Amino acid sequence: MRQWKNILIPYEQAIGELKVKFKAIRAEYRKRNEYSPIEFVTGRVKRVSSIIEKAKKYGIDEKNIEQEIEDIAGIRIMCQFEDDIYRVLELIKARDGKDLTIVYEKDYINNQKDSGYRSYHVIIRYPVQTAYGEKNILAEIQIRTLAMNFWATIEHSVNYKYKNDIPENIKLRLKKSAEAAHRLDEEMLKIRDEVINAQKLFELKSNTVSTIVSNIQLLRTLGRHDKAEYFQEKFDEYWLDTNLINLNKLNEDIKVAIEL
Repeated sequence: MRQWKNILIPYEQAIGELKVKFKAIRAEYRKRNEYSPIEFVTGRVKRVSSIIEKAKKYGIDEKNIEQEIEDIAGIRIMCQFEDDIYRVLELIKARDGKDLTIVYEKDYINNQKDSGYRSYHVIIRYPVQTAYGEKNILAEIQIRTLAMNFWATIEHSVNYKYKNDIPENIKLRLKKSAEAAHRLDEEMLKIRDEVINAQKLFELKSNTVSTIVSNIQLLRTLGRHDKAEYFQEKFDEYWLDTNLINLNKLNEDIKVAIEL
């Protein structure tokens, strides 16, 4: 019997590291007040039972499992819009040969599966620094929209229930649902600029409000309570405005007051 607990340690480490790296990219975009093609990131290590089941299904010898099963470690990157998928793909390709190596790609967006499944998969080789030296493992990165992910999650649950033998009537409904999800992605792409601008405005206002609140508190800490109360009243008056002009001016006025 293989020591699965020990075998999976580097895969768990790889998932942790890759999640941190992709989340850091998203955070950097946000800090720069730029749109991030990465909406959120998840990851998992395949369960031992699933690994063994897949090996049996494809006739993979147990000693070759780590070389032939590519998705023991899996990262999933969700995007708001379909064209964001290709921006994320470029981010991954920019790291090729640095902290990861791309083995190959599977485009299920332009070549969707018969079931209706759509996603973009990148198989990578990732070096993990373990207590016993470096170990290169295979991992799969799936890039998909929120709509694609919703459909795939439901389809996976149905597949699990019927043990990959889904009744024809449910297959048909899933296929129609996949088409509906695709139409949703197409419609959302048409209003992409409006959505992104609204999100940028929200992010900018959120950052400005956070700075104002912190600086008003700083004035109180400095013992300048009259100024703090004056700016607090102005903030209470402006903060619900959709127009940021007054908030931006208030922000600058508070900064000047702190420096005096």
